Amino acid sequence: MLYRRFGRTELQMPVFSCGGMRYQFKWQDVPNNEIPADNQANLEATIRRALEVGINHIETARGYGTSEMQLGRILPKFPREKLIVQTKVSPTADAKEFRNTFEQSLKNLQLDYVDLLGLHGINHPESLDYSIRSGGCLEVAQQLQTEGKVRFIGFSTHGSTESIVQTINTNKFDYVNLHWYYINQWNWAAIEAAKRHDMGVFIISPSNKGGLLYEPPQKLVNLCAPLSPMVFNDLFCLSHQEVHTLSLGAAKPQDFDEHLKTLELIDRSSEILPPILARLESEAIATLGEDWVKTWETNLPAFEETPGEVNIRVILWLWNLAIAYDLVDYAKMRYNLLGNGGHWFPGNKADQLDKLDLRQCLAHNPYADKIPKILAQAHRMLAGEEVRRLSQE
Repeated sequence: MLYRRFGRTELQMPVFSCGGMRYQFKWQDVPNNEIPADNQANLEATIRRALEVGINHIETARGYGTSEMQLGRILPKFPREKLIVQTKVSPTADAKEFRNTFEQSLKNLQLDYVDLLGLHGINHPESLDYSIRSGGCLEVAQQLQTEGKVRFIGFSTHGSTESIVQTINTNKFDYVNLHWYYINQWNWAAIEAAKRHDMGVFIISPSNKGGLLYEPPQKLVNLCAPLSPMVFNDLFCLSHQEVHTLSLGAAKPQDFDEHLKTLELIDRSSEILPPILARLESEAIATLGEDWVKTWETNLPAFEETPGEVNIRVILWLWNLAIAYDLVDYAKMRYNLLGNGGHWFPGNKADQLDKLDLRQCLAHNPYADKIPKILAQAHRMLAGEEVRRLSQE
């Protein structure tokens, strides 16, 4: 395993982390005796495998249902000083509720402290206000630090790049969990801001949210050869020293195996990546057109500025991925979260276009006439059953 300094925490963080949202029994709390023995055995085998290969950062959240409780059966069996344990608690208007929720997390984990506490989902102004206002959740987290129950405080986010940078620039957090990978590089400015503040940078779900790379389409497999899409994406992320660790949402012990192939390639990333990157860009240009690939995002409105709050930018991005790389299943999964994801995946689908006039909000985009037709095409291609966030299931 390779390790990187996790910003000002000074923790030696493995470049892969064991994320805790795919191996648990349920997304809701259930009594301990309802957790099937085979499910618990698989979780424990996954944790043992992670530690065996040097992945000593175990990451979970209060919002991950039975994950914390099930980890609480296995983590106390290992030397505490050899583990880096992170949990996350969502900020709320009532800071006392935040504290009570954290205390439940600690009880579930059967630990005296966590190394990392993330304020979970600082995605919009309201959740930031809940966090940093006087008497807010960050003050509670700092009190927990004083009590020895938390070592370092960070935040996780699915928010806009601007809101992430705003939160980073408060300089009140030691690390950030955010999205950034090959198919979605929008948050690079946030990673640069984190570097300026010497914060740890943790990439959320690069294999799942980065394209459902556990089951990649054949076209993407061909474009990423000789690497698998998963190893390509890992290598792309880790070739940037500003990135410290990638979350691997392992569902079983074998899920680490493909990722581990990345480790021996990192020192050669400057020679391995360019041909693959060139193929991916060439294919996008061949299927979508060079002008579109290079300028489609020009002056697009934010969803809040769009009639019907249609999330034009995200829909066009998903359409691009589906057309260029056959990432249709991924695009469907993400598209059908629109309208259902709250502040975790905001904005709406393009299902009411006949009732909306988008001309004014698109007036400064070079494809103002073309975009409504693409939005309609994207809806026909991607619309299906509504998708709920995993924690809502």
